[in-house]
Amino acid sequence: MSVPDSFPVSDLPTPHSDVFSNGSGFTPSAAAPAEVAPDALWLVFSADSLLLTPELALPLQRPDGVQGAVYLGQQDGRQAWAARLTDSPAEGFKLHRLRGLYGRIPDALWLLGGYGYQIVEWDRTHHYCGFCAAPTVPDASERVRRCPNCGLSVYPRLAPAVMVLLTRVHQGRPQILLCRSPQFPSGMYSANAGFVEPGETVEHAAHREMKEETNLDIRHLRYLGSQPWPFPHSLMLAFTAEYAGGEVTPQPGEIEEARWFFYDELPQLPGRASISRRLIESVVGEIIEG
Repeated sequence: MSVPDSFPVSDLPTPHSDVFSNGSGFTPSAAAPAEVAPDALWLVFSADSLLLTPELALPLQRPDGVQGAVYLGQQDGRQAWAARLTDSPAEGFKLHRLRGLYGRIPDALWLLGGYGYQIVEWDRTHHYCGFCAAPTVPDASERVRRCPNCGLSVYPRLAPAVMVLLTRVHQGRPQILLCRSPQFPSGMYSANAGFVEPGETVEHAAHREMKEETNLDIRHLRYLGSQPWPFPHSLMLAFTAEYAGGEVTPQPGEIEEARWFFYDELPQLPGRASISRRLIESVVGEIIEG
């Protein structure tokens, strides 16, 4: 059987249910087959960059200079593997930052890439026990690394974060609150976001984060949706809410600026890879429709 050296990512299907979740055709599994199939898909990473051909195709065969191969599952019945690149890319391949690939490759592959990146990074950073420092071993049937010395089990980490887009009516017109982080590119604003703390609900986190970072109170919190965000291991939970009082006071070090915007005077927004863009466009759409 002849196997090509690369697989065009455009041949992968696009999910037709939720564009922010592992789409149709992918079945995750930690139970690796005894042999790598000749038509297996390889997702090879260097940090958060994915190895592709100039035509944006995946390697079909395991490239040279990789280590830490991890079985991900099956994409439309084909094995999917992830690994880390330990050398310069071989001739005919190039590294592309995963974030920048959104919209250039099918959503299904972008999401599979995000999943693969999270699993590879988890595997790389947990080769040794965090308690006794003994080498850990992967479980054969589930996604966990176990310490044979002290019994510690380490599962892939997931850090939930809340994102809230606040609305109000000012001078008879609806406005939305957008915030600017010091880490954002120049001129970019987004909805306010922060991590859920241990011991609190996501609803409490939404109220707390808005109060801490903008000094504003909120009411009528409404859930919009969620998105896995693999940079490095978050789950974003998006909400809308109504302004309930307070004067905007950005938290030093966290928020560079927080401003109210009319829907037809919006600044630069995050790219469509982020659920923040979906959240903003959803609310603006509701405002336009009246």
